[in-house]
Amino acid sequence: MKLIIDTDPGIDDAMAIAYAAAAPEIDLIGLTTVFGNTYVHQSSRNARFLLHKLGLDLPVAEGAAVPLGADTHAPSEHVHGPEGFGDLTEIPEIGQNHALPAAEFLVEMARAHKGELVLCAVGPLTNIAKAMRLDPEFAGNLRELVIMGGAVYCPGNITQYAEANIYHDALAAEEVFSAPANTVLVGLDVTLKTLYETADFEALAQKSPDMGAFLRDISRFYLKFYKEIGGLEGCGLHDSTAVIACSHQALFDMVETGLRVVTEGDQMGATQPDPERPAIRVCRDVDGAGVVRLFTDRVASLP
Repeated sequence: MKLIIDTDPGIDDAMAIAYAAAAPEIDLIGLTTVFGNTYVHQSSRNARFLLHKLGLDLPVAEGAAVPLGADTHAPSEHVHGPEGFGDLTEIPEIGQNHALPAAEFLVEMARAHKGELVLCAVGPLTNIAKAMRLDPEFAGNLRELVIMGGAVYCPGNITQYAEANIYHDALAAEEVFSAPANTVLVGLDVTLKTLYETADFEALAQKSPDMGAFLRDISRFYLKFYKEIGGLEGCGLHDSTAVIACSHQALFDMVETGLRVVTEGDQMGATQPDPERPAIRVCRDVDGAGVVRLFTDRVASLP
């Protein structure tokens, strides 16, 4: 499976990228970056650093710095730390970004791999909306668009109505869900059922003393946030669950529905079923233990 991850690394993004690198059924062919957990230049730096750490020489195309119609963005430092990787603040600049901006890169890659490319978006959907604007055939050229975002049948996590990725660019999400595409939504309905606990990180670090230990170390900040805010003893495998959904859909129960996104007011970012919209597959339940096992088994194979 040829895969591009659109990402804002991010602690759980790092976990998802590590999983994609380790999974034998995935051919990771590039990353595109977006604002979100960090400023976009930090996202790109972190993405290049992760690829270097994983021994992968892949393009990183930098994308949107702000949401559609906005001129600023405040990153989620309280969740992911000031540089995106928890308490790790010295992250080297390795290599350079691809010459093309993310939206143009995505359009080119979807054309070059028509019907083969899976795009997994684990940040705000700004780059995806821009690619759709650039090329009306873009969504149709993809084999599948898998989105980590939304809270369709459960409460949100940034407000009671909204999940963070959708909330951070509700206009872009509304555009994406308005367009016909072979889309799977992997939202909080399932990702909060894939809890990864401190003991899981410790076991991973024992098996993978380089990458596993790195993920354990940066996750401490993230786990502390989950404990303080939600009283949880672990973190949801949000972005990793979306990457796993690209290749292991038998682990998920899905319903088909159209979606609309509230773009203003108190409910901004809410993802609401709308039968008038193009149908997508919304993950409503998951074999959470199966996802956790699969993540651990794959990432434990890394050095």
